[in-house]
Amino acid sequence: MDVLTKGVLRFETEIYPQRKDFFDKLIARQFPRALFITCSDSRVVPNMITDSEPGDLFTIRNAGNIVPPYGEAMGGVSASIEYAVMVLGIKHIIICGHTHCGAMHAAMHPDSVAQMPIVRSWLNHAESARRIALGYTDLSSDQRDIIMVEENVLAQLDHLRTHPSVAAALARQEMELYGWVFDIAHGTVLSYDGEQGEFVPMSEHHMPKATPHRRRRAL
Repeated sequence: MDVLTKGVLRFETEIYPQRKDFFDKLIARQFPRALFITCSDSRVVPNMITDSEPGDLFTIRNAGNIVPPYGEAMGGVSASIEYAVMVLGIKHIIICGHTHCGAMHAAMHPDSVAQMPIVRSWLNHAESARRIALGYTDLSSDQRDIIMVEENVLAQLDHLRTHPSVAAALARQEMELYGWVFDIAHGTVLSYDGEQGEFVPMSEHHMPKATPHRRRRAL
């Protein structure tokens, strides 16, 4: 705690005074650029990965970057999604998984969390991803772990689309969805390309989207 306490004191006495004008602009209201849903893992820092500032990301974090389907777990995740879309008017939602994810390893091996019933129940929301990953019998355990991380991102995107606020925005063509995987070992981020059906690198000229191209007519 000494390190964290010293960090707070440094923020109060050095960082905040130097950037007071910037923080003053954030007082009245927030205008985040995107909703960023990611894992609680301490090694995943959304603002560092995106090189963004305070106020840029509205963030939801939990074990395994899970989004329960609408109606199944009407808690903080669902409430935050609804608020982000309907109050903050967010048009971009990113679900970001990561390699070496303890939650995904636990989801792949449910017996490892047999003594943690709440964790085990929560990770049931990744069951479809687990079934798909287990089907890759020709791959090594490490390779299946990566597949699990990727398939979980896609599963949570499917769950996200069941939320009425998101579904309505997608139908009006007012929202884009993104599925990312952050590779901790290499410092790279892959984004799911809905057209190619795979995770690919991003570039200044190509920002892959997970948003389905087949939509209803605009409302």
